[in-house]
Amino acid sequence: MRRIVRKLAGAGFYTHRPSVRAILITGASSGIGAALARFYAAPHRTLMLWGRDEARLGEVAAACRAGGATVLTRAVDLADGVAALAAFREDDAATPFDLVALSAGLGDMKRASDQVERAEAVFRLGVVNYATPAALTMAAAERMRKRGGGSIGLIGSVGAFHDVPFAAGYGGSKAGLARFASSARIALAPLGVRVTLIAPGFVDTAMSRKLIGPRPFLVSADDAARRIAKALGAGRAELVFPWPFRLLRRIDQITPRPLADALMRRLKADQQA
Repeated sequence: MRRIVRKLAGAGFYTHRPSVRAILITGASSGIGAALARFYAAPHRTLMLWGRDEARLGEVAAACRAGGATVLTRAVDLADGVAALAAFREDDAATPFDLVALSAGLGDMKRASDQVERAEAVFRLGVVNYATPAALTMAAAERMRKRGGGSIGLIGSVGAFHDVPFAAGYGGSKAGLARFASSARIALAPLGVRVTLIAPGFVDTAMSRKLIGPRPFLVSADDAARRIAKALGAGRAELVFPWPFRLLRRIDQITPRPLADALMRRLKADQQA
């Protein structure tokens, strides 16, 4: 029987198990969040979709309804963490969530023409990529523990594992999220709340298309959503993909600091305005 369950999980069926009836997905108006929403859309399932762009959010909602799901939407900007917490508690009271996928995030970096990163951009990255998702995780855990458990997925980045000199604000915000996720996973496990950190490499989204230069090992948003849903369904502690980035992480860990710094200083990148 266990072999059969594992086989179904590997095929993606476990992620559609009937017990996952209500899901909150932030950042659902585009990118990975939108792909996750489409993946999870199924009959007898309620999706609560958050996003900043109401028009695009409506399009994603329509596609999910066509897949048989009951869909609710809310316009939310995670830059306002207090408002996001109030919105979460209101939505969870109406539709208790079995799974919370915190996909919303910002990407930014120092442009080639700049000497330093913009202070306001670094602040916003810290709020949207770390502070608000971390607070929402604890708000969700408080509700889930009273119901016997649940699952929370935090979408980070492989950028959290490397000292990228032109994206200190972005990498720092994702590194904070990674450490929070690993600590929260240990703290919340006895309460029946599972926390999974997702650290993707380059995913073909509007955010990554702003980059000027190569995007090695690029994966589609739909492929990313399938991998993420499988990891969440299996209750994995961490998912880093695609596999070359797992190898790069190990190499970075064993590289002497002076050599690693010299290599990272040679990296060049830019993005469109």
